[in-house]
Amino acid sequence: MDTEQIKILLERYNQGNCSPEEAAIVDQWFENINRHQSTYVEEKELDQELDQIKLQLNQHITPAPKVRRMPVRTWYAAAAAAILVAAGLFWFNRSHTPATTGNGSTPLAALNSTRVVKDGFVEITTRKGQPKENITLEDGSTLELNAGSKVRYPEHFGDSSRTVILEEGEAFFSVATDPARRFVVNAGELATTALGTSFNIRAYASEHKVVVALVSGKVKVDQLNNNDPQTASLILLPSEQISYDRVSLHLVKTSFSKPEEITGWKQGYLIFKDAPYNEVVTGIENRYGVTVSNESDKTEWNYNGSFKNENLKEVLDIICLAKSLSYTIKNDTVHLQNKN
Repeated sequence: MDTEQIKILLERYNQGNCSPEEAAIVDQWFENINRHQSTYVEEKELDQELDQIKLQLNQHITPAPKVRRMPVRTWYAAAAAAILVAAGLFWFNRSHTPATTGNGSTPLAALNSTRVVKDGFVEITTRKGQPKENITLEDGSTLELNAGSKVRYPEHFGDSSRTVILEEGEAFFSVATDPARRFVVNAGELATTALGTSFNIRAYASEHKVVVALVSGKVKVDQLNNNDPQTASLILLPSEQISYDRVSLHLVKTSFSKPEEITGWKQGYLIFKDAPYNEVVTGIENRYGVTVSNESDKTEWNYNGSFKNENLKEVLDIICLAKSLSYTIKNDTVHLQNKN
């Protein structure tokens, strides 16, 4: 069995199409994962382990003359189990969410995020430096949660509304149509209401603004704690966005021509469009799981640029060159300094 078959097996398991023997083995594997905390396995190390296990399996599976053989399905399941154990959380990250632990916290995608269920609410927090988290709500709506973010929502929506709270960070929402129940996202000082649409909300605590950008459909954005009906609500149409300044308390509506500038993070892009210093720092910290310490005298600047596959050093080299800064990296901290 090659590694591609393993991925197929896990997909079949998630779809409920495994044989009873295969399902039992995968269930046992997941149970072992829950009992023993696992660590992330480097792909190179994993490939070496898989090659060794495959060699051992081939030696055992090679038929000997006149020896009683196990059914093909049993061999298939046994091979799958052996390689699954070696693979650990590498494919598990991409294929399955384990059961909730006793304290209500669930490690998702090899600790890419945590899931806590308490008092009828689900709270999911994503780590910095990790991939986005895909979440499907009970009504069929989906959301993609960026790194360094936290979302909270009820296990079961009520009869009149569907409310999600983006407590921190950034998320992209694709809302299932349900005219009887409005869909509301509370993020910072804004409440975004939709019936069937897709939109992006960015509300990191380290930044001074909350941004709602509409990709499709139609939404109404309400400024919470504002009793003036003339300024409290704004309607967004596709390719429009609202930016709320937490310092001046002003709402500004603008338009954008390229949706990928808003949602590029879902495809792994790091995009800065006239981004102020604190947004650049947020992007770097979330992408690479580091902390940025600014020890220079430059704190108010903007930057334009985009990155996809560049590593941390390459990104810092480019930005620091543009802004006449230097940097050093110690442990998980980036220290920005004035360029000598």
